[in-house]
Amino acid sequence: MVDKNKCIGCGTCVGICPVGAISFDEDGKAKIDKNKCIKCHTCEGVCPVGAIEIDKKEE
Repeated sequence: MVDKNKCIGCGTCVGICPVGAISFDEDGKAKIDKNKCIKCHTCEGVCPVGAIEIDKKEE
C-alpha cells in the first residue's frame, strides 16, 4: 500500500486520514493499518510523491 522507496515521510497522509489508519514506521515512512483503513483513497490524492496506492482488489 505504501511504496517505502517513494515515501518521503512528510506526514501529509497521516493528517488527512479520517480514521487514523496511517502512522510512521521505525524508518520514518508511512504505514497503513489495514484493519483501520476504510479505503476512502484520500491519502492517495494528497501524497505529493505518489507513494500510496490502495489495492482496489481489497475493497
